[in-house]
Amino acid sequence: MSDNFIPISKPFIGSREKELVLDALDSGWVSSIGKYIDEFEANFARYCGTDYALAVSNGTTGLHLALAALGLKPGDEVIVPDLTFVATANAVAYTGATPVLADIDTDTLCIDPASVKSLVSARTRAIIPVHLYGHPADMDALMEIGDAHGIAVIEDAAEAHGAEYKGRRVGGLGKCGVFSFYGNKVITTGEGGMLTTNDRDFYARAKRLRDHAMSPQRRYFHEERGYNYRITNLQAALGVAQLERIDDFLGRRAEIMDWYNAEIATSDRVRLNRVKNWAKSAFWMICLEVDGLDEAGRDKLMQALKARGIDTRPYFCTMSSLPMYAQHPLPVAARKAQTGLNLPSYYELTKQDVQRIGAEVNDILKEMRAS
Repeated sequence: MSDNFIPISKPFIGSREKELVLDALDSGWVSSIGKYIDEFEANFARYCGTDYALAVSNGTTGLHLALAALGLKPGDEVIVPDLTFVATANAVAYTGATPVLADIDTDTLCIDPASVKSLVSARTRAIIPVHLYGHPADMDALMEIGDAHGIAVIEDAAEAHGAEYKGRRVGGLGKCGVFSFYGNKVITTGEGGMLTTNDRDFYARAKRLRDHAMSPQRRYFHEERGYNYRITNLQAALGVAQLERIDDFLGRRAEIMDWYNAEIATSDRVRLNRVKNWAKSAFWMICLEVDGLDEAGRDKLMQALKARGIDTRPYFCTMSSLPMYAQHPLPVAARKAQTGLNLPSYYELTKQDVQRIGAEVNDILKEMRAS
């Protein structure tokens, strides 16, 4: 790859991260016990405005742990958005429950409460809104549905660290929230995740299941099946350092979004991220949608950008298009999945980089319209 190639994403690891990870190494506490795990959990709970936070091995295990703590079983149903990363639906399937697919809102790309409402049944145990690409879902409408039917609302906040809904940070709006710290997220621990909640009993249940459901009274005695979903002290040390600078990371992402808005010739046909007036997006990914392009046209645009040294990625595939969850396509989700793409967004991206990307996008779209 050429030196001037612009990747879709890359983490920013500085001297503070190295300092804390080396300290964890020197302490000898390199596995699932250590001061940085406690510190990371406490600091993250404080950041999200929740009473509790539980560090886990990744976002997917965090979702599964949340559903397991609710006691989901075969025959239960969980409503999830059709457009999301596959982990959301997979975590439901791990419990034996059935993911039920809802369509999405055309602006936010998040689960559509009207679609959710139409899908509630006597078997529905939970709703999992995904704060997709960093924009929060319409939580008031979803909580109203959940409260009316006694259904838990679990926030999949894997991509939305620091995003806000009506002035409140995501992760503390539903029964619980689940975050991912994969390498391309707003903050990273390499792999890792966090479950946040204000429910003490739910937290205690999830914490016990996270560590093989070991009895607190008798070591190595297990009354039920649990999981090994722990994080390491080394990862937590990295997380502590990353969390210290999260406001800086989010500020840069907002700045990058402003640069894109200034450089790409948007119109009724060419759109970037839309943000509702009640939301503060984390801008995890820059989203570009071009009306009139089909999937082949979208891929042609991506290939042309790659040839000019700019990486992109398509929107997630819909769950309804995957063999294990196949069903009749949902119209909004299907359209967005076929035509949307993500542009580079990461801390070290410069204004000059975005100017270059914007110029190339404008030029390629102009060529495509002329052909």
